[in-house]
Amino acid sequence: MALVAVEGLAKRYAESVVFEHVDLAVERGEFVAIVGESGVGKSTLLNCIAALDRWDAGSIRVDGTDLAALDDAGQALFRRTHLGFVFQAFHVLPHLTVSQNVALPLLLQQRHDPARVAAVLDAVGLAGLEARLPRTLSGGQLQRVAIARALVHRPPLLLADEPTGNLDPTTAARVLGVLHAQVRAEGAACILVTHSQAAAAHADRVLALTPGGLVPAACEGPLSRAPASAALADDDPASRR
Repeated sequence: MALVAVEGLAKRYAESVVFEHVDLAVERGEFVAIVGESGVGKSTLLNCIAALDRWDAGSIRVDGTDLAALDDAGQALFRRTHLGFVFQAFHVLPHLTVSQNVALPLLLQQRHDPARVAAVLDAVGLAGLEARLPRTLSGGQLQRVAIARALVHRPPLLLADEPTGNLDPTTAARVLGVLHAQVRAEGAACILVTHSQAAAAHADRVLALTPGGLVPAACEGPLSRAPASAALADDDPASRR
């Protein structure tokens, strides 16, 4: 069974069709990129897969669970345990430090794992900034906080909305390598929405969202991987030297 199974999905606003006939199956260990023109509904599709937005037709199953069959509380609990979401607008909490923001998914599951938090921060290049508040960080650093927070609890499904939009090419390659490494190491899956050809080139498959559904898309650029951080696969501090 695919980890993510989307069938016949449609989203409309009043009489306007955002997209329809969307079918998508993503297997464990797979990294999929979705590209497309601005306004075609890529972020909306990602929000539907996370059950953050309602859809008008079709079905979404994640890890065998029919998301439409859950009430609001059930969907929230499912997100907490099964999803890691990198929001385009970061959504970090301003009154919490970097490490506290990253640790939130663990705390919501009543897990205390400072070594894991440190490992993920190291992996995305934020070691040493644990005690900083969000207002003291750059846009690129905030983006990496959001990525670390999505990774820290090792969710089966990672959803990333333009995760490299505020990053320089070197840092972007690094964090995409980290995402790819976690997908492989944990048998998870990642769906990445991006306008960046370089980001899409890290994916196993690239699909284009059109008003009539998802279609295969060519992606220019090398399918090279940034060095995967061992910190994500091994939380032993010695592995991060």
